[in-house]
Amino acid sequence: MNLYPLPDQGLIDPEATTNAFMVWQPMETSIVLGQSNQPETAVYLNEAEQDGIPVYKRHSGGQTVILTPRMLIISVRLISEKLENPQVYFKRINQIILAALAETGIQNLVEKGISDIAIGEKKILGSSIYRKKSMVFYHAVLNIAETPEFIGRYLKHPVREPDYRIGRKHEDFVTSIHQAGFPIELSIIKEALIQKLNLKI
Repeated sequence: MNLYPLPDQGLIDPEATTNAFMVWQPMETSIVLGQSNQPETAVYLNEAEQDGIPVYKRHSGGQTVILTPRMLIISVRLISEKLENPQVYFKRINQIILAALAETGIQNLVEKGISDIAIGEKKILGSSIYRKKSMVFYHAVLNIAETPEFIGRYLKHPVREPDYRIGRKHEDFVTSIHQAGFPIELSIIKEALIQKLNLKI
């Protein structure tokens, strides 16, 4: 297991003085542990090793995620002289994402749990936050087209779950934008997110 080496790592700068963001598509599949997660309890390591999927650990909290080329990652650095409750930042950025997704024609979008976005009762986005000095780093995984079965092959049931999960396994809890009935191209969703974040961040 290695420390998080992915493209948005450059945004994590406690000395930064400006807001910044990235919306990016992973070029390969990887598994990323939350700061408090352990690989043995979060990941089916035999399957990951067998399929050549690397496992990394990130600075922020939250649960373990899998990143694939069928997803988008939304990474935002905010400078905040007075650090608020994390819920303030989750709410601020998730509202921007919700507005962008709605503009592409996706319906039945709702905020769920602490920081998730769902279509109905099924999760399409999870997010986490890392704070240091006056910097707040938010990143989220948005599932455009990855199958819940693929996710469930590698990720064990999390040790903590949001109230609306109600013990559901990945296949019953997670969906993608495409699986939910909105076959919008990844590039269109990416551009909508960039345009909205440019206006608001």
